[in-house]
Amino acid sequence: MRIGSRPHLFTAALLALAAMALNAPAHALEPYVFDLPQRFPIPKVPDDNPMTVEGVGLGRVLFYDTRLSGNQTQSCASCHQQAHAFTDGLPVAVGSTGQFHPRNSMSLTNIAYSTVLAWANPLLVQLEKQIPVPMFGETPVELGLAGKENELLERLNRDPRYRRLFAEAFPVADDPISVASVVRAIASFCRTLISNHSAFDDYYYRFDDAALSESALRGNDLFFTERLECFHCHGGVNFSASTTFVGKAFDEVQYDNNGLYNIDGAGAFPPNNRGIMEITGDSRDMGRFKAPTLRNIELTAPYMHDGSMATLESVLIDQYGHGGRLTTEGPYAGDGSASPLKSQFVRGFTLSEQEKADVLEFLHALTDETFITDLRLSDPFLATLCRADCDLDEEATPADLRTAVETALGTQTLAHCLPADESADGAITVEELVAAVKDRMGGCS
Repeated sequence: MRIGSRPHLFTAALLALAAMALNAPAHALEPYVFDLPQRFPIPKVPDDNPMTVEGVGLGRVLFYDTRLSGNQTQSCASCHQQAHAFTDGLPVAVGSTGQFHPRNSMSLTNIAYSTVLAWANPLLVQLEKQIPVPMFGETPVELGLAGKENELLERLNRDPRYRRLFAEAFPVADDPISVASVVRAIASFCRTLISNHSAFDDYYYRFDDAALSESALRGNDLFFTERLECFHCHGGVNFSASTTFVGKAFDEVQYDNNGLYNIDGAGAFPPNNRGIMEITGDSRDMGRFKAPTLRNIELTAPYMHDGSMATLESVLIDQYGHGGRLTTEGPYAGDGSASPLKSQFVRGFTLSEQEKADVLEFLHALTDETFITDLRLSDPFLATLCRADCDLDEEATPADLRTAVETALGTQTLAHCLPADESADGAITVEELVAAVKDRMGGCS
């Protein structure tokens, strides 16, 4: 049906949707339900920040908003980009003031399952405690909000869309727009950054025997052998030893020295990057860092905590195959394989060309293309392809249109239909509803 040819039918349909919405009960916070395959564990969520659709929706907008930096040049997403599995493709992070950081931006893939949330800070064990560090930290400066808390809140309060999103996400708060609410909402969104659609997942969790190639299956077998020892640091559902989830007997926390450096023959690392020793003060912790998830590892180059290795092949052969990296020149020269502090599992190995190809094929099978294109995790400030796709599942349905109308009438929260609010003013107008209907009827799915 062409909208222009039969306007009375279009108007009648819109009025019918509005009538249904008017009869709907007033909205309440809707629990967020994780979309997980069979046997895939459920993330732990703190009791004081339950997962809600409203909190996640608000957190997504905040995550991508450059107003969350002091000079309004960077957002969380500047260092955690969806296309790079929520890292940035740089050797080390660069803050909003241009300051280079000593460490690589760690991928946020499956961060909800992590027991520790930084390369080398055992004190950061919960997202609600970690997120203020990039916001307000000064050594190094990341988002650069230190001393600008009131300025940040003023920016958010001036935005009518934020006024509605915060009020709906935190309806019992005396002042919904607060730093604590910002942190809680971003933490909620980050817990939705779950990757489970790789070929590996299809094989192991969706029982698709054809998902992994013969080469990848051989690589899988090698990965989980004592010969390579990879799984000791990169095992479990998240391919990282520091993992937890609902029902897990205890939270695992593991830091390891992988022999990346051995500057003085006694295991020394560069002075600005000495692992958890910088926190504990224990010389035995020199060079001990968290082993990050290997999920989407193909997308997160360069590698290591300082971004000093460019390719997966060099990591596999020059680092772990050698039993520690050999650096032949420069101020950090040394043979990591001879470090007395390195992990007992970094022993070195020799692979044939076929075996090397098989292990790399297995690592590539951990790439999740759905994860890096999922609209639900994407930048809400970009123009939407379909204003009628309220739930961002790439399909516009009559249920989506009803949600848009309910959101326009205030009987549903804005987080349920951000795409229809094309003007981003927190209100879905009749004109915007008409545009959504045109999208739906034009086949935008």
